[in-house]
Amino acid sequence: MSARRTIGILAVTQIVSWGALYYAFAVLAPAIQRDLGIGAETAFAAFSWSLLVAGISATPIGALVDRHGGRHVMAAGSLVCAAGLVWLSRCSTTLSYFGAWTVIGLAMALTLYEAAFATINRKVGHGAARAISTLTLFAGFSSTIFWPLTLAIASRLGWRDTYLVYALLQLALCLPLHLWLGRDAPHPPAAPDAPRDSHTLAEAVRHPIFWKLALAFSANVFIFSALAVHLIPLLQSLGHTAATAVMLAALVGPMQVAGRIGERTLARDTAPQVVGRFVFATLPFGLLVLTLLGTRAWAVALFCLLYGMSNGVLTIIRGTLPRALFGARHYGAIMGALAAPSLLSKAAAPLLAAAILSGASGATMLPWWLCGCALASLLLYLSATRTSRTPAAKAA
Repeated sequence: MSARRTIGILAVTQIVSWGALYYAFAVLAPAIQRDLGIGAETAFAAFSWSLLVAGISATPIGALVDRHGGRHVMAAGSLVCAAGLVWLSRCSTTLSYFGAWTVIGLAMALTLYEAAFATINRKVGHGAARAISTLTLFAGFSSTIFWPLTLAIASRLGWRDTYLVYALLQLALCLPLHLWLGRDAPHPPAAPDAPRDSHTLAEAVRHPIFWKLALAFSANVFIFSALAVHLIPLLQSLGHTAATAVMLAALVGPMQVAGRIGERTLARDTAPQVVGRFVFATLPFGLLVLTLLGTRAWAVALFCLLYGMSNGVLTIIRGTLPRALFGARHYGAIMGALAAPSLLSKAAAPLLAAAILSGASGATMLPWWLCGCALASLLLYLSATRTSRTPAAKAA
């Protein structure tokens, strides 16, 4: 199968899967709370639980893609997506609600970026880095499409039937597209100058670089997850009106896409280690601006521009760097293991950020906490990538 066809298939399924499993919830959560008679804490705790399930499942699912390819793994993911969404649409108790999100968490691990990146690694070989960059460029439009789409459908059908529609979309669109991916080669094709072999998962996790990267990515994801939920309330706490806060926060989405376009054009021939250093350094600077000058609209706008760009490019780095450092043969398992702490961090961040914001000086303390996390992630990343030779090259 050609790289273009693989990217085209996964671009569609990533947009739909991210939209149905992740972004739709932000729109439907208030209606879910009213219908089930639960508080916001319970509603979001179940969503966070699904991210924990995804994090726990990421490594074994990555290993499955390494062994069998993405066709059947991601097709199975479409079936699990549909089952979880149907269950969610029919649930009537808190226990059933958590059960549905458990299934959806497994579906996330089977269908979202980690599984898609591992599939590209198997199918595209030494062109995987460019293919991953292209895929994230398209998938970045998922929220842009699914937030208004979800609002439009829910206003007519309600939240339950909205999730039913998305379940049918998984069966009618994503399932056949994933099956259309076709079979993979027994092992990822390698470039002529590629290392003779690459790390196994067991070898990778014994390497200090692995854990430095895992912690660096986890700290960054903590920041992005916390602000994805709390950025607008934080800006209002800093004195901005609701309209101004929404307008400024809206800059984040376009800058994610702009950052990915810049990575594809300006940094197309640059090693992911080098691009990552720039991205990891950008976020602490942006958060420092927000921390010191957050009451001024121009400073918040600057932060949102830097924050969006950093988030957009970092998604690509998380997909390309494991292959560059540890090789291609066991990419899926290593990628899943690297992603697991990040998914756990993503699940915990909204709850911890809410606890900080609820304090008397929460609007002042939260940016400082996040700035400290960003600085720690930068130092960890610089330490992990300071060596001139990659672990994969040393293994050869």
